[in-house]
Amino acid sequence: MLAEYAQPFNENDVTYFRPLSHRAVLALNRFPTHLTADAAFDACYIYEAAAPHDGIAAVPKNQHGHPTFQRDADGIARCPKGLRMTPVFSFEHTRGSRALRFQCPLLLPAPTGETCDHAQFAKGIGCKKDVNWERGGLMRVQLDRSGPLYKAISTQRTSCERINSQAKELGIERPKVRNRRSVAHLNTLIYVTINGRALSRAKSINKGLLQMS
Repeated sequence: MLAEYAQPFNENDVTYFRPLSHRAVLALNRFPTHLTADAAFDACYIYEAAAPHDGIAAVPKNQHGHPTFQRDADGIARCPKGLRMTPVFSFEHTRGSRALRFQCPLLLPAPTGETCDHAQFAKGIGCKKDVNWERGGLMRVQLDRSGPLYKAISTQRTSCERINSQAKELGIERPKVRNRRSVAHLNTLIYVTINGRALSRAKSINKGLLQMS
């Protein structure tokens, strides 16, 4: 365990990323090359955290209930009818990232005279899609999730499940304390216990290896 951050149970999983990431970087004294997490952490800024270090964020794709727009290998969006959309202009998104707007290729850059039965086309505006055009945003849609690197990094998530299982055995799910600060202190004690056990096992293994040599 390199970092911890306690929040109430009603907070979304993804809200843990930034504080945990900052604390892990301080503990390591460096930025990790790769990141991995489950589908709850499928957000562009998580991929963006790995991009500057030439790493990947091995996170399963999650549309979060939004309509699916297919993307080509170069990041260009396709409309629901499968047409390659037209990039119109770039802008700064309200979330602070650089975005690129795509619109209907039958209407822009000039009307082709072709028609489409999509409801947006009948309104005269056609489909539009605003795409995160930062390195992390592009990584999210271009990442080869069937490739060996993704699978090797993603497999390391099992260590999180093992820690979760140990923490559950130590009573992390039903803390018998009355306030948030006490819960955070109890969590810290549980994580220290888990790290202590891991260190003890490592020392025992190393001692056995030294005796063999």
